[in-house]
Formats: sequence, structure tokens, C-alpha cells
Amino acid sequence: MMQSIKVMILRVIGVITLFGFTLFLTKTYDPKIIGQYDFIRTYLLILGSICVLGTDQSILYFTGMLKSKNRSGELKRIYIKMFFLIFLMSLLCLILILIIGNETVSFYLNDFKIYGVILKATFLLFFYCITIFNTETLRALESIYIAELFRNTFKYLSVIIGSIILFYIQEQTYLAETFLIGFFFLSIISTIKIFSVFNKKEKENSPESKDEISYRFIFLKSYPIAISTMAIFLLMSFDVMFLKKFKGNEEVAFYALAVKLMTLLLVVMNSVNITISPKIAEQFFSEKREELKKTMRSSSRMIFFISIPLVLFFCFFSEMILGFFGEKYLVAKEPLIILMIGQGICSFFGAVQVYLNMTGRQTTFQVILIFAVIINFVLNKMLIPIYGMSGAAFSYAVSMFLWNLAATIIIYKKDKIAVFLT
Repeated sequence: MMQSIKVMILRVIGVITLFGFTLFLTKTYDPKIIGQYDFIRTYLLILGSICVLGTDQSILYFTGMLKSKNRSGELKRIYIKMFFLIFLMSLLCLILILIIGNETVSFYLNDFKIYGVILKATFLLFFYCITIFNTETLRALESIYIAELFRNTFKYLSVIIGSIILFYIQEQTYLAETFLIGFFFLSIISTIKIFSVFNKKEKENSPESKDEISYRFIFLKSYPIAISTMAIFLLMSFDVMFLKKFKGNEEVAFYALAVKLMTLLLVVMNSVNITISPKIAEQFFSEKREELKKTMRSSSRMIFFISIPLVLFFCFFSEMILGFFGEKYLVAKEPLIILMIGQGICSFFGAVQVYLNMTGRQTTFQVILIFAVIINFVLNKMLIPIYGMSGAAFSYAVSMFLWNLAATIIIYKKDKIAVFLT
């Protein structure tokens, strides 16, 4: 409980940093430039979820599994293999973007200046992915607070400092590039930190088993999580992609602010989820059923009772909050309320995603999310050209509700565990 609260505090600090930076941008930068920056962030989320290959979550799965079998000494070798897999996937994505070429990308996104930035983002994709992967590895190694600093604060330092410099030298168009370059340094620093922790733990760990975990086994356990993660990011990205295509960068900037405000609820959920992930895997494989039920019940209650006051606050004071970022951003009021209500309803279901991923049900979760992505895609394509941001918010909320409901029903039917409030 205390660990979840401490993690939440660190995440809130990260969110405050992000919103302070967002406030600076909305007051000093053209919405079109902010929209391009938000689009590149979304692009990295989607492509990164493919290249990370689910290793950022499966490293937690392997940690819990190995710990339950007293084989923790194997984690370092698994990490190195995952590192290599990420490099290969990043290289393949870069080759693919080069093959697709400028004309196709520019035509589809209705922006003939975007390819150059996309190409730079793809070149730095490997370093972005390693930063994400390393963050979760630090969490698996029980360096939770350091992981949180990397996840929510450090990754914004380069773009915060860079944006201030760009503003004063009147070169604001390079905002996206300052965001990208930071991951080069973060990936190196976090990798050094991880090997430092591994070296310290080697003396404490039990001898390694002769039954080495293969690349094939790692891939089979990771790729369903990768598809699930990519599906979640697609649920959070189709709206941005369609808004850019049909409405332009300015609309993306307005909608992105509403999404960032909604992330406060995600902070609550993820702060609880990340602390229980290895615990769920360990309790499940150790067959500690009652402890597992207790973990799920307490985490669900914490998520729900912290989320609801935030939902009510943002719904009742939406105009005041958006107006703080500038009058032009008031157009995001309706999508903000839709997103908040939708995420508030989803908080009722607790940690269903974590449960399925940490108990070997990655494929089940993958199937659920694929159907949700299809529904989200169809809704976005139908509603965004007509209703713009509100259509995007509604599509996201409906999709999230449906996959949470489906996952909850499956968990109860298979394990008789009620992950919602009981």
C-alpha cells in the first residue's frame, strides 16, 4: 500500500512537470507546432510498442516466474537477449520506413513536411525503446523509485530545456527534435544503471539453472504482450492520426491537451498496477490463491476510490482548467468530459490488464484488444470527420469500456476472481 502511494506521488510529480511544460507550450508556441510534437509522440508510442516487443512487460513476468522457482540469477541473460531483440525490431522498422518513402507518408497524412521528422524519430527509435524497456527492468530489479523518475520526469528534461532555448532563439519548429534527442542519453544512462544493479545482485542471487531460457521462449511469452500493448496504444492513437488527417495539427493540439489531463487517472491506475505486477505473477505461480484474491481486491478499491474524485473535479471545473492553458483550448471541453467519464467507469474494473498478462493469459488479452481496436478504428473513421474531437473521445471511451468488461468476465469465469469492487 505505502509503495503504491509513494509511486503515485512520484508520478504526480512527473505529471506536474508535464503540465507545467504543457502550460509553457500553450502560452508561447503555435498550436500547429504543438500538434506536430504530439503527433510524433503518438508515432513513437505506436512504433515503439512494436519494437519493444512486449519485453517491457514480460521482464516483469519473468521476474515473478523466476523468483517463484528460485532462479533469479537468469534474469541478466534474459535482459541481454531482449535488448538484442529490440535492436533487430528497431532496425526492421527503419528499413520499412525508408522503403515506404516520402511520397506515400506525406500523401496519407496530408502533410508534405512531416516525413523528415518521422525519419528522425525512426532513426532514434531504438534509443526510445531501450529507455522504455530499461524503465520496466529497473522496476523488475526493485529500483521502483528510480524507474519512476526515468518514466515520468527525466524523459521530459531535454524537451523542456530545449523548448525554452528554441523559444528564445526563435527556432520553435525544432520542438519535436529536442524531444527525440533526449532518449539517446536516457538509454545510455539507464543501461549503465541496470548493469550496475545486476552486478550487485549477482552475489546475492542463487546459481543459474542449466535450463537456459531461449530466444524462442522469450519471444513466445513477449509477443502477445507486444500485440496487447500495441493495441492499447492504437486505441489511444487512432484518434490523433485521424484528427491530423481530417482536421490538421491545430485540432491535434487541442485534443492532446484533453488526453494529457485524462492521464491523471491513468497515473492512478498505473501506479497501483506496476507495484502489483511481479506480486501477481509470483502469487499465481506459487498457487497462493487467497493472497492473489486479496491483492486484486485491494488494488481495485484503491484505483476506484482515488479515480472518482478526480473525474468529478475535471468534469465540474473543465472550463476553468482548460482556460488556464488559453482561451483557444476551451474547444476541448466536451471531449475532456467524455474522456474523464469513460476512464472513470473503466477504473471500476481494476487491474484486469495486469492480471491477464502476469498469469500467462497474454493471448486471451491479445484477442480481446484486437476486437477493441477494430471497434475503435471503425468508430473513429465514422465519427471524427463529422464530430471531430468529441467523436474521437467517444470512440476511445467506448472501446476502453468494452475491453475492460470482456476481460473482467473472462477472469471471473476462468479463475472465479472478481477483479472489480467486492
